Amino acid sequence: MKKTNIDGKVWRFGKDIDTDLIIAARYLNTSVPEELAAHVMEDADPEFVTKMSPGDIIVAGDNFGCGSSREHAPIALKAAGISAIIAPTFARIFYRNSYNMGLPIFELNESAQIAEGDEVSIDMNAGTITNKTTSKSYDFTPIPPFMQELIDAGGLMNFAQNELRLNNDKVNNEDI
Repeated sequence: MKKTNIDGKVWRFGKDIDTDLIIAARYLNTSVPEELAAHVMEDADPEFVTKMSPGDIIVAGDNFGCGSSREHAPIALKAAGISAIIAPTFARIFYRNSYNMGLPIFELNESAQIAEGDEVSIDMNAGTITNKTTSKSYDFTPIPPFMQELIDAGGLMNFAQNELRLNNDKVNNEDI
């Protein structure tokens, strides 16, 4: 099922939020998503996981996800229930890892105009973010179709498994 809109409450973080702030290195002895989720953003806001709710959205400053290239960061965010991240810029490896894990992220220069606690709606097809609290709308470059397919599948691994299944079904049907 293709998801086109994301709605959620905003949690604000500053600029240069690195992967150690997203999930501290002391928790990297596991890659179990639920265990990582219990500690997401702990060093940036120790109470974050108790305050946020599934479907919430992080809005941050420039260079979100900088630091080491660990996949644990987007895994922890997604497993905690974060539905999207909005920032002016993202670290390149974090950007790619997020899509590979099925976590949508959106580059928006005006992200500083969105406050913590605001309710926002992201229309991925139209390329708009609407702040329902202030009634302001912002445009972003829509996600390319292939990357939207990664999000819809829940990440690169799911996408690849689905493609293999489709190809196997096609081959099996041709043999009949």
